[in-house]
Amino acid sequence: MIYKFKSKAAGDLIMMGPSGDQVLRILGKEPAAQGIIEPAAMPAAMAAIERAVAEDDEARARAESEAKAEGRTLPPREGVSLRQRAWPMIEMMKRAHADGKEIVWGV
Repeated sequence: MIYKFKSKAAGDLIMMGPSGDQVLRILGKEPAAQGIIEPAAMPAAMAAIERAVAEDDEARARAESEAKAEGRTLPPREGVSLRQRAWPMIEMMKRAHADGKEIVWGV
């Protein structure tokens, strides 16, 4: 599935299924073909994404320090990190929240 997040306050945001599923779960929503994020829920949603990104970054840093302690080098991350994947959604939420507009998908 491909998610196309839309808001009257920002340009469209497209995410591939697994990435969109992950972001929706972080927001406390079950992945679904259609949905909405209300402006009132956006501050908590942004905080949830920021916490998840921080946890992901900390896990990577721990793995790198453990590898260094063992005398090996951790291979570079494959693909896109959660920080990179979530940044456009956070920006969309900031704009939508400031304008009092919802974010919808699948409609």
